[in-house]
Amino acid sequence: MPHSFGLPLSRWSLADLQREVVAQGIVAEVSGSTLWRWLSREAICPWRYRSWIFPRAPNFAAKAGQVLDLYQRRWQGVPLGRRDFVLSADEKTSIQARIRLYPSLPAAPGRYTRVEHEYQRGGACAYLAAWDVHRAKLFGRCEDSTGIAPFDRLVAQVMSVEPYRSARRVFWITDNGSSHRGLKAANRLRQAWPSIVLVHTPVHASWLNQIEIYFSIVQRKVLTPNEFGSLDDLKHHLLAFQDHYQLAARPFHWTFTRKDLHNLLARLNRHPLRPAA
Repeated sequence: MPHSFGLPLSRWSLADLQREVVAQGIVAEVSGSTLWRWLSREAICPWRYRSWIFPRAPNFAAKAGQVLDLYQRRWQGVPLGRRDFVLSADEKTSIQARIRLYPSLPAAPGRYTRVEHEYQRGGACAYLAAWDVHRAKLFGRCEDSTGIAPFDRLVAQVMSVEPYRSARRVFWITDNGSSHRGLKAANRLRQAWPSIVLVHTPVHASWLNQIEIYFSIVQRKVLTPNEFGSLDDLKHHLLAFQDHYQLAARPFHWTFTRKDLHNLLARLNRHPLRPAA
């Protein structure tokens, strides 16, 4: 890292590295292209980074394992029946409608699409969605904010239609957000819909929730760049894309299993920087 060499840098650039290897006497001189070639050969990109986090939730393996089992159509060691369904749900919060001060210019030969930097805030909404992981069925709605009532409306939207209305069990996989946290939320939902089994992902494990894959698609295809005429326009685009996506939707090809989870946790347990329990 640059700071270990006394440099006030958060990460390296190619030019920084070029100066430093000469200053350290590693080489008398080196061109940028040669240094680039050395780094490329070793697949080292010190100017790039990714965030990561150690699992710290109690019983992480057990909680994550039951989610992975549901993706493989199993619950507590028993295969799911034909009247059992698995839904992945969450909220995408505080989506702004950015009204650009000038219209964007379309792409042209030798020129990217140009989007005006300045914008007016047209308000914000939340997008709530549920994804049937085995049937590739998508449900969603726009709400002014998140909360228990908006989430319960999403649940009712799903559970009031077939095959979920007459299902034996409907497993809802969610995180521990305040709208669906803990035993209190599980009891609330089961009281309204007796077939619901609420299954929580471990804390800091949103990557286990398949709805996040769909949200990443929405971010790329609908919300980037963010340019809408109004908040109603934003909501219309979100729901129109949902209908468009459903026409060709297929179940996500999920390959991460309990075995992969075991190997990951074993590797993290050997990591020298692992925090204390």
